[in-house]
Amino acid sequence: MKKQLKFIIVLLAGCGTMLTGCKKFLDQVPNDRITIEEVFRKKASSEAFLANVYSFVPDESNAIDGYPMVGCADEADLTWAGGPNYPVNIGNLNPSNVIFDRWGNYYQGIRSATYFMQHINENIEIRSLNGQQLIDQYQAEARFLRAYFYFLLMRQYGPVVLMGEEVTPPDAVAADMQIPRSKFDDCVNYVASELDKAAAVLPLQPQRNGQTSDAEFGRITKGIALAVKSRLLLYAASPQYNGNTEVSSFVSKDGTPLISQTYDALKWKRAADAAKAVIDLNIYRLYKDASGDPVKSLDGLFFNSWNSEQIFVRKSNDLARWDVHATPRQAGGWCGLAPTQEIVDSYFMSDGLLPAESSLYSEAGFTNVSGVQVSNMYLNREPRFYHGVTYNNSIWQGGTMSAPAPISFFLSSVNGRNGHPTDFSKTGYLIRKNVGRQTNVGAGGNGQVQSRTLILFRLGEIYLNYAEALNEYQPGAPDILNYLNAIRERAGIPTYGGGTGQVAIPAGQAAMRSKIWAERRIELAYEGHRFYDIRRWKIAPQVMGTMHGMDISKDGNDFYKRVPTATPHLFRQSYYWWPITQYELDRNRSIVQNPFW
Repeated sequence: MKKQLKFIIVLLAGCGTMLTGCKKFLDQVPNDRITIEEVFRKKASSEAFLANVYSFVPDESNAIDGYPMVGCADEADLTWAGGPNYPVNIGNLNPSNVIFDRWGNYYQGIRSATYFMQHINENIEIRSLNGQQLIDQYQAEARFLRAYFYFLLMRQYGPVVLMGEEVTPPDAVAADMQIPRSKFDDCVNYVASELDKAAAVLPLQPQRNGQTSDAEFGRITKGIALAVKSRLLLYAASPQYNGNTEVSSFVSKDGTPLISQTYDALKWKRAADAAKAVIDLNIYRLYKDASGDPVKSLDGLFFNSWNSEQIFVRKSNDLARWDVHATPRQAGGWCGLAPTQEIVDSYFMSDGLLPAESSLYSEAGFTNVSGVQVSNMYLNREPRFYHGVTYNNSIWQGGTMSAPAPISFFLSSVNGRNGHPTDFSKTGYLIRKNVGRQTNVGAGGNGQVQSRTLILFRLGEIYLNYAEALNEYQPGAPDILNYLNAIRERAGIPTYGGGTGQVAIPAGQAAMRSKIWAERRIELAYEGHRFYDIRRWKIAPQVMGTMHGMDISKDGNDFYKRVPTATPHLFRQSYYWWPITQYELDRNRSIVQNPFW
């Protein structure tokens, strides 16, 4: 008896977010008239199935009540108690109450991708219209997506269960589900190999019928596969996974260590080579505005979709929510995506030095800037500071504000705590980076949304991946400075070197490591990297805990004093990896829980 479409209706839920045609397919074909075999005989229905696999690529733009990477690091404090941020930061995370549980979701994506790979070769219609080439491309896309879902599992949970090439039937008996977690290094090698296989088939540019097509932007390409491999191998080379003796007790039920207990320097070489492979494609460039203005370059990177720096993006996203939550209440927003004082203090000065190193930095007094009194701690900063942070008495225009005006966060100001019981910045700052000023969907707004792609991978990250890995494997290699300086040059600050107007080259591997980490913290701020960086570097216990901001309970000059925020950013030893739910542990008794849960 043929299996009916209801067998795959769960797989097709949410389809149509990345590729065209899926909604049309579901609208026109009644669920009780098509069999699973028929899905893979028709071009449109097969493409709809692949669209569904794409739909499992997460929309990480929802930092408020969806994805905790920004609010649960040391770079931002969210005003509201909803979503995963507040409960995680105060310690209300455990295997029986797993907030932001993605284990089952990603495995559903893995299962869907594998099923597609097994059956797409049956599609006679595609073969007759487009030949084997398109079938091979679709299979490579699914292979990449499956590998990517494994990577997403690994960055959140560590070692995972590798399911292989067989699809477990929905009605499988419990005995068939008892598969242990693989060693992390085995997971890395498997995913890297799958990414290589996909990259060997995937085109350099999105294609339709063998021709490069702008209409196909969003499809997986060779560069995307290699970029994911770069991040995967960088994580695998880092202290969390490379000789981490602090988790020596993290073993499978047969006693096999799941995290390598021996440091391997060659892992850094693999990571460096993977990043260089993306660079050597020579199809991506750091985005630079024609005017040469660094702030316009940084804006264009995010708001000019499909530009030369973007590698892997999500077309469908919820960035309007990001916009309105980071927009001041004065402009119709909800005023609650707040940088911490810790990251404010981490932006470089205009001379290319950190505040603690620079004679330009001062917290004493104020300067009149265009008729507004601005604290001197906000002057002489690098362009990324002014692009990334809305601080007290900085100028804003957008949302419901048709003309530029200063934004203030002290107690009795229009954006302050006294003005609204929930919508206020708890640090006295708002995130400005990647905030669409044309989005106007908050209080009194006209419903306008500034749409753009959500960047998942970009070339700036790859440059920093390469510099970091090379510094660990081959300190002093010229490319370390070349690519670190490329980031700084685009940012509009002095580069490292011995010339006039340059900053002294960091002396030695440790000093260079510190500068690479500092650069990464600012260049990739609020893009979801810091959450994982502080874990893989194993510095989370030192940088998390009490976060600070300005004193939002005060008016006037008393505002400008560092005070702890109301909500701590707790980090427990168990927080290096997310807990696996008790439900999953009960279903598969061959897997072990993550350490210290």
